Amino acid sequence: MRCPYCGSLDDKVIESRTMANGESIRRRRECIACGYRFTSYERIEEKPFMVVKRDGRRQPFDHSKLTKGIERALEKRSVATATIENLVNEIEDEAIMKGKSAREITTSDLGELVLSHLYQLDKVAYIRFASAYKHFETLDEFITEVKNAERNK
Repeated sequence: MRCPYCGSLDDKVIESRTMANGESIRRRRECIACGYRFTSYERIEEKPFMVVKRDGRRQPFDHSKLTKGIERALEKRSVATATIENLVNEIEDEAIMKGKSAREITTSDLGELVLSHLYQLDKVAYIRFASAYKHFETLDEFITEVKNAERNK
């Protein structure tokens, strides 16, 4: 590490602390040449988890986007905020595990994960999300999905 005061590359670590749930390390250092003390931070640089869109484009996984979609499906339903947060975290964890090797997941796989979790939590939210996710064109498609949900109780 280069000393910010004299530019020397010789230093020693005085103290190390783990920060942000193990995401980074804070190190207090002392320059051997001039005695100046300074702090450095280290963190793991990870390749971002990506979502592959239907048209082949890739974009970084967005936790807030997933949360908004689920909140919209659960709008005016009696589901606690903590339950929604847990649901989103479970889906995110499963998505990351499913796409672990390639560090990516398709929107169709992600949508199916959301549908399976919403089906267990709230059938109305499941239908709401399915209608947006599956792009129902006709009333018959909507009715078929409702009947399938009723059959699978």
